[in-house]
Amino acid sequence: MNSILDSIKNQLNVHPEEVGFDQEIILLINQAFSTLQQLGAGPKEGFYIVDNTSVWNDYTEDNILLQWVKMYVYLKTKFIFDPPQNSSFLNSINEEINEHEWRIRKHAEDSETG
Repeated sequence: MNSILDSIKNQLNVHPEEVGFDQEIILLINQAFSTLQQLGAGPKEGFYIVDNTSVWNDYTEDNILLQWVKMYVYLKTKFIFDPPQNSSFLNSINEEINEHEWRIRKHAEDSETG
């Protein structure tokens, strides 16, 4: 499963054929991609999806960055789409998001200096 939308839906336990949440999930995915651009990662002109035809390699061919991006987009989407009710778990997700932001920013900086 290489579709960005379908893979995030799968992680959110939303069946890929269920389209009732697509617009909300797409909006949240694109919000995460917007943040990633501000962190210096991905295409300089930005990146967004409109449906399930966009695949992860459309975002970047950098496999190291891609692994962090996949988890980051999932965590950011989950955090808003289906937030945990337990405050400890909510804090844990937020800490994980912050760590991924730091790693992604560091990777982007290191790639620039090359």
